[in-house]
Amino acid sequence: MSGASAQWRKRYFFAFEKLRMPTSSPATTPSPRQPLAPKPALWWTAAMMVTFLAASSAPSPLYALYREAWGFSALTLTWVFGSYAFALLAALLMFGRLSDHLGRRRVIVGALVLEFLSVVLFWQAESVAWLLAARILQGVATGIATSALSSMLLDLNPLRASMMNGVAPMVGMALGALGTAALVQFAPAPTRLVYEVLLAMLAVQVVVALRLPDTVAHRAGAWGSLRPQMAVPPGASAVLQRLLPANTVGWALMGFFLSLGPTLARQVTGNAAPLTGGALIAAMVLPGALASVVMQRRLAAQALVLGAGGLTLGMVLALAGVHWHAPAAFFAGALVAGFSMGCSFSGTLRTLVPLAPPQQRAGLMASFFVCSYLAFSVPAILAGLATGWFGLHATALGYGALLLALAVVAAFGSRGLVAAKP
Repeated sequence: MSGASAQWRKRYFFAFEKLRMPTSSPATTPSPRQPLAPKPALWWTAAMMVTFLAASSAPSPLYALYREAWGFSALTLTWVFGSYAFALLAALLMFGRLSDHLGRRRVIVGALVLEFLSVVLFWQAESVAWLLAARILQGVATGIATSALSSMLLDLNPLRASMMNGVAPMVGMALGALGTAALVQFAPAPTRLVYEVLLAMLAVQVVVALRLPDTVAHRAGAWGSLRPQMAVPPGASAVLQRLLPANTVGWALMGFFLSLGPTLARQVTGNAAPLTGGALIAAMVLPGALASVVMQRRLAAQALVLGAGGLTLGMVLALAGVHWHAPAAFFAGALVAGFSMGCSFSGTLRTLVPLAPPQQRAGLMASFFVCSYLAFSVPAILAGLATGWFGLHATALGYGALLLALAVVAAFGSRGLVAAKP
């Protein structure tokens, strides 16, 4: 009996082990969590950046509806707009280097989840307080994502990353503004439908983000990286300062267009259709995306010079359009300024990125975007304050004149970069 029992136990053991074995080898059955290959990972990362920026510009065409429903002032609107930028800045300062320590994938997934929650708040918004909470949470999510996604693109394909880092945000802002404006004008329940579309997109991207490859090794110091600071490598500091004037002009103009631009466009054109404001935003950001593609065949220094000079011309045209209520000149100025900002953005990234090793890229990108979003937010908030005192028309002329003066300084300062390496 003991021999038969031992033989039975042996057969049972081998049968149990056979059930536990996979029916095919791991080499032929991919795991559902197997990381994406570099090429699809690159395109999905760019798509995530497009979604973040589309979500950031989507509320702009809706502000007029919110103001009619809740009766708040232009100054309140500017503060709602500014709350996003300040939250984004705080997130960049605190979390901008986190993906250098925890890895890109974890940080990107966390940012997508926060963005999803912010869109839920927009979707259910019932007052200005809801808008503020949604914009602040959205700013934090976008700030966390900005440096991680930019760095992921650089890790996956350094040659194409500067183009994609320039194209994706511009395309995203254009899609968010134009798409929302079209829904406001032609679709029912626009203050809900646009957010339902965004929620569906974000849900898909959270699932995909779980399969992104980790392009940097985990390393110690994650808690220390949360201490707010500008992490600019020593070799990049002087170059960044030299590039700031033209960068400031482009981002300050974009901030003005995204906050008060739709209202100004209605004044200049005399057309109150929601698509008018969306078209103005698209007229600036889509040429910027095109410029990021075109400038890949030019030296980085040439892109910087062309960008600074074009910003000057664009500001002149836009100011003429505002002063004489000439829609053609106004929109032409937006087109020229947008293309020029894309040139400047492409040249700036291609000049800065080689100055930082991979483990310091997220910190450098975070510092660059801190400077950019300060230019994006603070002047726009000051313009909102000035609008209450002097009116939108006078404020737009004064704001444009100051940016024009800075653009001239940037144009002269960038001429010495022509002989620089790409």
